[in-house]
Amino acid sequence: MDVALAVAPVVLVTLLIGVRGVAAMRTTSDFLVASRRISPFVNSAAVSGEYLSAASFLGVAGLMVKDGIGALWYPVGFTAGYVAMLVLVAAPMRRSGALTVPDFAEARLASPALRRLAAVVVLVIGTIYVVPQFRTAGLVLTAVGGTPYWVGVVIAGTAVSVTLALGGMRAATYVQAFQFFLKLVLFLVPALWLVLHIGTETRDASLTPVEFTRFSHATPVQFDHDVTLTFREPTATEDRGTLPPGQLVVHKGEQLTFAAGAQVPGVSGEVALGGPDWQRPLLEIDKGYPLLGTWAVLIATVLGTMGLPHVLMRFHTSPDGRAARRTAAITVALLGVFYLFPGVYGVLGRVLVPQLYLSGNTDTVVVALPSQVDHSWAGQLFTALLTAGAFAAFLATSLGLLLVMSGALAYDLMPGGLRRLRVTVVFAAIAMVLLALPSARLDAGVLVTWGFTVAASTFCPLLVLGIWWQRLTAAGAIAGVLTGLAASSGSILFALAGPPMRGWVAILVSQPAPWSVPLAFGVMLAVSLRGRPPSWAGAAMLRLHLDERPSSAPGDRSSTVRRAARRLSR
Repeated sequence: MDVALAVAPVVLVTLLIGVRGVAAMRTTSDFLVASRRISPFVNSAAVSGEYLSAASFLGVAGLMVKDGIGALWYPVGFTAGYVAMLVLVAAPMRRSGALTVPDFAEARLASPALRRLAAVVVLVIGTIYVVPQFRTAGLVLTAVGGTPYWVGVVIAGTAVSVTLALGGMRAATYVQAFQFFLKLVLFLVPALWLVLHIGTETRDASLTPVEFTRFSHATPVQFDHDVTLTFREPTATEDRGTLPPGQLVVHKGEQLTFAAGAQVPGVSGEVALGGPDWQRPLLEIDKGYPLLGTWAVLIATVLGTMGLPHVLMRFHTSPDGRAARRTAAITVALLGVFYLFPGVYGVLGRVLVPQLYLSGNTDTVVVALPSQVDHSWAGQLFTALLTAGAFAAFLATSLGLLLVMSGALAYDLMPGGLRRLRVTVVFAAIAMVLLALPSARLDAGVLVTWGFTVAASTFCPLLVLGIWWQRLTAAGAIAGVLTGLAASSGSILFALAGPPMRGWVAILVSQPAPWSVPLAFGVMLAVSLRGRPPSWAGAAMLRLHLDERPSSAPGDRSSTVRRAARRLSR
């Protein structure tokens, strides 16, 4: 089935909803928070839709094939983050009356400098997060339909920018809610079909993995980068004959066609496919310290979820604080249902498409499985459905990210009207497309985890202390955010570009959340204690924690929080 038939309906519906949002968008508040009139159920579906990105729809299953069962800790962290957000952040953020996270920062501490810094952090997180969405869109269309990589990137960028420019947050909300249920159906139904369609032998092999599986049929593997293969027995190939035991360096662009029954070789530097480390229910970021690696990822994902700007902005669309809290609670349930199924694709992918483990293209395991199980029209149909679901994941997440990035630019850094916001969306999308085009070889999991780590090290301390600690000062908040941003980003950049490291040092450098988050909290507390909170800090805290008056309408609060901060300071 032509891949265009799978992707076109998703893109078309996205654009149509964007067009319908034009009539309802007249003000900045309409563009950024949909006039604060989104119901909890629709809002929770939209939150789930934009949160289930490429990392969720494709990445978790791909990480299972590559790294093992421990990859299932990622969805645990993704979902648990909403529990923390429900308890600590959701309702007070909505009661603040802010439109964006930088807006909240200035409302709480009356600091334009903090607002600008927070806007810069939004742009950093947004860039790190949106580039892998566009990248994976290009890779999926290439893997399924054979289109050039740039085609998927440009299609995703165009659909997202046009939808937001036309309909703003209202259009994004209904697109994301629609795409969540679309993704849920298109993820669950193929998973059930795969389980029912494969034989008993394949099911047993999936549930009782062994270290070295075998190719079920002649399988060509195209290598996109240099790799060192390890053979434990003589291995038959159709293009190089029988390869002896030992190691073989395969260079980028080369291809090996393994004969049916040949043992799948190991990959130097990677967890052995199906081996003891692969089966261990912990994350093997670096051999020897699985528990530390697991805790590092959990801290980043749980606390990072609480600081993701596109998720936080969603709660500002709720009518009041109680609705925001209900939105977070329903979101936990919806995400819990979705995350029951990535493991199905992961364990089946290890058995049915081990060639992806060798080539490193494990991100495409979900869309590659149906054609391996059934070569007839049914396999093509489910491949098309999963491609449509994957593309919906890219679009839904990118909508939220580009919206907060345009808000940071055209509302927080360079305030302007509705027209500037619309133009900024287009230019932001163009910039993200240009960054995604040369990023095909980047690891989407690394980039997304980086985004979570930066969010956990910057906005999490700012929000938790800003909402629950009256003595926080503007100087303390600025110092803490700067420290968290420099520590998290600097550490990950060093891990990517610096010398090779091993052991617990490698884990804490590549996953710095266990020390960068406490460092940011500590700096924020220490600097604030040396200063004096403003006289109106108590009134600002009351605004965050007292329930809204029943008679107040959703639009009663001023959308420009700076005016409220000035009134409190008098």
